[in-house]
Amino acid sequence: MNVLVTGGGGFLGQAVCRLLAARGDRVTAFQRSRRPELDAYGVLQRTGDVRDLDRVRAVAAGHDAVVHCAALAGLWGAASDFRAINVHGTAHVVDACLSAGIGRLVHVSSPSVVHDGRDLEGVDESVPYARRHLAPYPATKAAAERIVLAASGSRLATVALRPHLIWGPGDPHFLPQLTARARRGRLLLPRAPGKLIDTVYVDNAAEACLLALDALAPGRPVAGRAYFVAQDEPVPIAQWVNGLLAAAGLGPVRPRVPARLARLAAGLVEHGCRLAGTSPPLTRMIAVQATTSHWFDLSAARRDLGYAPRVTTAEGLSRLAAHLSAAPAGS
Repeated sequence: MNVLVTGGGGFLGQAVCRLLAARGDRVTAFQRSRRPELDAYGVLQRTGDVRDLDRVRAVAAGHDAVVHCAALAGLWGAASDFRAINVHGTAHVVDACLSAGIGRLVHVSSPSVVHDGRDLEGVDESVPYARRHLAPYPATKAAAERIVLAASGSRLATVALRPHLIWGPGDPHFLPQLTARARRGRLLLPRAPGKLIDTVYVDNAAEACLLALDALAPGRPVAGRAYFVAQDEPVPIAQWVNGLLAAAGLGPVRPRVPARLARLAAGLVEHGCRLAGTSPPLTRMIAVQATTSHWFDLSAARRDLGYAPRVTTAEGLSRLAAHLSAAPAGS
């Protein structure tokens, strides 16, 4: 197939491009700037912004399918920026698919669209969207997912994947921040006994995108549906964090902060930083995510997509450790 990957230069986007190219698909990556890593995969690169409808239409023309990874991620920022990229940008991708006669669209969403601050323990896709969100990111991802699924029909088959807490070699966001705080002795973990989370290794998330792409066609069971994607290995958050720290050659951090205190502090920090016009080191969303369970029933993804996490958490941590040990100092 001729496949367009929006956000192809990003963490997940690069993994999707790599797997598509490895199996013989012709791949175009669309992002704001060129990434030399993609040249090694034989990926054609087109630059631009999903907020520019005309540019999205021009780049999409001639493709058979789209994997939409482009998004503004983060736990802080102007709501208008999140809406412009995550909501309007996604609407532009849907428009371009319909205008160009593209029949398949895989949209990368997030489980945060259903997280309202309470525990999510083994829930499946029947759980409703959250009635309130703690940050612009999940709110706009929920709106984007609705747009994509509503567009599924006879001309365009769509599916939304919800990979949870993507990690692995090349992560430019979460892992660097985590290790930087740990090295400065400023990484505090809340005490959340009995609370489990699931995550997903980057290659497993990318493979889910390919499986969804192959399963899509108008009238197929997957069309117009959302699917959770994870490791299927729920663990306490401290165990996962300390596994990442160990891969980076750092010692473990013990959970010490009471959950209620973490949530209270997050609200105060957010308020103070909002008044000061600065980014907070702790947000309500971080505190809530760190003190609640969020793991999922993957039966639907297994049944409809044939999804099974090939890379276990142990193997993923081993790969991460090897990657970090081989990386140049300071990178």
